[in-house]
Amino acid sequence: MQVCFPSAATMRILIVEDDHIIAENLYEYLEARGHQCDYADSLAAAAALLQNATFDAAVLDRNLPDGDGIALARRWRAAGQTLPVLILTARDTLADKLTGFAAGADDYLVKPFALAEVEARLTALVRRAGIRPVAGICRQGPLSYDPNAQEARLAGEPLHLPPKALRLLAELLPHPNRVFSRRELEIAIWGREQESSDNLRSVLNTLRRALGTESGVKVVNVHGLGYKLVCPP
Repeated sequence: MQVCFPSAATMRILIVEDDHIIAENLYEYLEARGHQCDYADSLAAAAALLQNATFDAAVLDRNLPDGDGIALARRWRAAGQTLPVLILTARDTLADKLTGFAAGADDYLVKPFALAEVEARLTALVRRAGIRPVAGICRQGPLSYDPNAQEARLAGEPLHLPPKALRLLAELLPHPNRVFSRRELEIAIWGREQESSDNLRSVLNTLRRALGTESGVKVVNVHGLGYKLVCPP
């Protein structure tokens, strides 16, 4: 059963940035603040994500491997997409800013920047757009996750999970028995694939230890395919 309650604080944000250090800093900060982030390092990857998911706002770099982020903003607007867009770039001339706004950007922030300011500007954009992000408490058997409170519970008792293990649970819980590939889970947790499987294995072990063995809730390996969450009825 999934129940949704309105939230004015939690946002789902699309980060379009090819500098992995900048992207990871944004991702980690916004995730720690309770927001949900997806990451793309090219125009093509961003367009694909937007086709398959709904976002409250986007952070968009200009210098991307396959073109200028401005072109993507322009295409979004031409297609009637009203997604609030914050341009985040090193291009700092007035002409650059005017070009960004003319393409449909809602705000323009020049690098280097403060992470807290990025969040504040995104919150303001979402508020001005009249968007009220909705998040739902997801329950499967004895396990539940509240994205607004960033809290998981097992049989009514809090599960004390670090942020990455909590993000893993949030990805698995709405889809019990669905097999997730390593790549899917790594992108959900870190925003990009990892060079080694050790990182995901460590987060999986943390979640498994927290779930224990008595509740019947477990994350199982599906040989050659990935992982799935199994919950009792």
